[in-house]
Amino acid sequence: MPDNALAPLYLDDLSVGQRFLSGTFTLSEDCLKGFARAYDPQPFHLDDIAARATLFGGLAASGWQTAAITMKLLVEGASQLAGGIIGAGAEIRWPRPTRAGDTLQVESEVVRIIAPRARPRQGVVVMRNRTRNQDREIVQVMTARLIVFSRS
Repeated sequence: MPDNALAPLYLDDLSVGQRFLSGTFTLSEDCLKGFARAYDPQPFHLDDIAARATLFGGLAASGWQTAAITMKLLVEGASQLAGGIIGAGAEIRWPRPTRAGDTLQVESEVVRIIAPRARPRQGVVVMRNRTRNQDREIVQVMTARLIVFSRS
């Protein structure tokens, strides 16, 4: 582990209401369109003019790209979970589009901890992740169930 790395967090370290704030990521138009070409080639992700005639009213990132950026920020962020971020399901919504030039940041909150019973070495943590743009507008809300390991 590098000297500047944070100590990993275990189930025992977490409590309901605890919050974590990620670093930031600025989405360029080239990155937005490159992701769309590879994974979600719809006109409102690729063509500025065509996008203006859609409900987005302009070029918008794929929601899946916003989710991927969120994951990057979580992995690089303050909530370094021991063993990694291991998902066991999630609910995701995109209340407004992510745009080229947006600077994204994720605020995570522990909303529930399900103590281990059958598997005493791990539990489930429900984490709500709100991804915001530079204007503090929420562009994604993801509530995820994560497998988190106990220290013992």
